[in-house]
Amino acid sequence: MAFTLSVAEVIAADTSGLLSKHESWERVPLAEIASILNGAPFDSALFNSNEGMPLVRIRDVLSGQTSTYYTGSYEDTYVVEPSDLLIGMDGDFNCGYWKAQRSVLNQRVCKITPNEFFYDKRLLAYALPGYLAAINANTPSVTVKHLSSKTIGEINLPLPPRSEQTRIVEKLEELLSDLDAGVSELKAAQKKLVQYRQSLLKAAVEGALTAEWRKTHQPEETGAQLLARILKQRRANWEAKQLAKFQQQGKTSPKGWQDKYPEPVKPDTTDLPELPEGWVYSHLEAFIPSDKTGTKTGPFGSLLKKHEHKKTGVPVIGIENIDRMEFISGSKIHVSPEKALELRDYDLLPGDVVISRSGTVGEVCVIPDDLGDARFSTNIMRVRLESRVIDPKFFCLLLNGSPSVLSQIRELCSGSTRDFLNTEILKTLIFPFPPILEQTAILDLLKLNLDGVRAQNYALHTSLKQSAAQRKNILRAAFSGQLVPQDPNDEPASVLLERIRNERQTAKIPAKRSRRRAGKELSR
Repeated sequence: MAFTLSVAEVIAADTSGLLSKHESWERVPLAEIASILNGAPFDSALFNSNEGMPLVRIRDVLSGQTSTYYTGSYEDTYVVEPSDLLIGMDGDFNCGYWKAQRSVLNQRVCKITPNEFFYDKRLLAYALPGYLAAINANTPSVTVKHLSSKTIGEINLPLPPRSEQTRIVEKLEELLSDLDAGVSELKAAQKKLVQYRQSLLKAAVEGALTAEWRKTHQPEETGAQLLARILKQRRANWEAKQLAKFQQQGKTSPKGWQDKYPEPVKPDTTDLPELPEGWVYSHLEAFIPSDKTGTKTGPFGSLLKKHEHKKTGVPVIGIENIDRMEFISGSKIHVSPEKALELRDYDLLPGDVVISRSGTVGEVCVIPDDLGDARFSTNIMRVRLESRVIDPKFFCLLLNGSPSVLSQIRELCSGSTRDFLNTEILKTLIFPFPPILEQTAILDLLKLNLDGVRAQNYALHTSLKQSAAQRKNILRAAFSGQLVPQDPNDEPASVLLERIRNERQTAKIPAKRSRRRAGKELSR
């Protein structure tokens, strides 16, 4: 939706200090000190990723570079050069310098070209984000937020004397260059932590994390022995049920009835990496109950209509409750106790594993002990494991950290429109399973290492928040006239504003005369 207030109202209501000005300064609408060029509606059918003229789109404004190219014709008017100042006019209303090669400007992005005799472009680049953020915060968001070039032109910028503008920018660049360099280092450290975390998960699910542990801990039962025992017991249970069924029907067991046992499919491990001693590859089906409670997808849509959603009642767990193997409490949807009773087959118990079926496919976590009565949504799959043979937390680890499992998920879940996971796909995945004691050791060692990662990440996050606050304080001081002293020898801002308006008025007169002359010539 579009902005509905006036810029003056937004400035009057500002509490951030980023829209302030010194009492000796003036204000000037952006349109009076800069030209605003809207991008062109280029034909998207001519967009590609490798040839033609680079194309600036909304998503490129912050990064200052693009991966989209345009092969059609264009006017030079829409060419963007490196260091041009751009504003994205949909979504978050971002602002930034263009950093890449010559490009063309697509629609919903505009180029701002200030007259630097009157306004320093660098000061404009520092000022604009605060005003755009305030306008964004006051733009309704029922649909995508839209920003017009008219509103941009009405942004009433602080106007210091021209010499003071230069002093402010020089001081800002002195203070912010060191701060920005520190922020870059903090963000690089965050990326390294993400990579280290992933390498820890990989080491855990491939056995490298417990390599030393295995030297002094021999399993009483290897993964292969455990799997053989489970499969043997499964067959014995099936045969017992079949015999009971024959007896109940008053029949003798027919010849060869044991041959009808549905033997589980052996996993094809041809292209899978070699496992550590004692580990085994298996399909999930061997480690879940043989009845229908093992895996189940959510019921919602056909079984629960939107008008049955409640604000309170029995919570419904969705994909928003799963993040990086952690359960996030709080539910957007609830159902009445009566409806929950109808949906009792879709309950959640402590220790259940829930997996996202769409969106970020494969996000997974374990239901905590204190959740209470709850159901799960259609975008969720519930898995109940034989906890004596596989730890639910280790299973979550396999889905998030095993390269072989992740590769299978990507291959099997990719669709024409969006990725999707179902029970059939889940049961075809091949998992590496260590003995149960080693699973416990892996989880203990991993927790110890990940606790250190979390502590470092928290410290980095805190430092980034402090840097952001410090940056705001510096900008607040700059735009309130406190960063550099005022010089009484400077041309006053009021005189500068008068010069700006006189030049604009002078520029309008010839333009009107030339249009009248052109009209007369055409009529002859």
